[in-house]
Amino acid sequence: MSEILKSLSDQGVSIWLDDISRERLRTGNLEALIRDKHVVGVTSNPTIFASALSKGDAYDTQLHDLAVRRVEVEEAVRAITTYDIRWAADALRPVYDATGGVDGRVSIEVDPRLARKTDETVAEARALWWMVDRPNLFIKIPATAEGLPAITQAISEGISVNVTLIFSLERYRAVLDAWLTGLERAKANGLNLAGIESVASFFVSRVDTEIDKRLDKVGTPEAGALKGKAAVANARLAHAAYEDVVNSPRWQALSAAGARPQRPLWASTGTKDPSYPDTLYVDELVTRNTVNTMPEKTLNAVADHGRVTGDTVRPHYEDAWNTMAALKEAGIDYDDVVRVLEEEGVEKFEASWNELLATVAAELRKA
Repeated sequence: MSEILKSLSDQGVSIWLDDISRERLRTGNLEALIRDKHVVGVTSNPTIFASALSKGDAYDTQLHDLAVRRVEVEEAVRAITTYDIRWAADALRPVYDATGGVDGRVSIEVDPRLARKTDETVAEARALWWMVDRPNLFIKIPATAEGLPAITQAISEGISVNVTLIFSLERYRAVLDAWLTGLERAKANGLNLAGIESVASFFVSRVDTEIDKRLDKVGTPEAGALKGKAAVANARLAHAAYEDVVNSPRWQALSAAGARPQRPLWASTGTKDPSYPDTLYVDELVTRNTVNTMPEKTLNAVADHGRVTGDTVRPHYEDAWNTMAALKEAGIDYDDVVRVLEEEGVEKFEASWNELLATVAAELRKA
């Protein structure tokens, strides 16, 4: 076992793998990562599934059966993806049981083409929850304006939700409110709040990618000195917002009724800029009761040379505010940055979903 990953886990960071594939499942690789690298959860997204379907022969038998049964492409995609998610959920069930349902979780995303459609998102969340039928499932719902009421509705019905594509602090506060409202409605409906889990996926590396590009255009030495600092500062301030909520009377009332906190999840933690340390968005975001979901490349890098030096979030709130103030002074329009990132995030997942549909359609024709 990696001692560095053990140290990270001991600091209260749940290590989740940001990847899934039939090949990884059938070879026992996921079980090996659980055993050897402290992996206690799995996240998926349309891009990950599109990549998995494009490689190897792991899906051939199921594709053949779907083709013989003349299953429509969109339903075939649901059948394929939910099959993998059920398998991963079963592999992680011992972790789920050992942690009382906190970890051992697997996430599947609603069709990203529904990101601006509330009712359709709720309907898809219900369908996926039913199709997978595992208690350790998370349904991923994007934190668009239209996604917020869908998050509330799903949680109010007892569906555990991974809120995804969060970039801005303002939107994150709205996500926290949507989650609390959902729990309050679930309580009013007589549901067991202890069985409803949630995480909020706050995206990290893409913030630096967008802001660094804008700092390069500013071109001053002061702007250059701020490169690579925005993403960590933004995430740390998100954590400060989370602490405000879990210290509030509103949350305390729900906690007393058995509810469990919606943990911050650091997503998109692989560095995009090769000049940055490849463990940057893990090393600088260590604090208890959080999740870091990593691509396998980042997981291996952390296992090899990550730096776990204690809490690197809570002691740095003031520094984070100072960084954001300096970015504003340099002419960076934060509101525009997060707007662009959300729009691009939805567009990228839509493109991956369409690629997935096209791949499955071609394979069905071939089969």
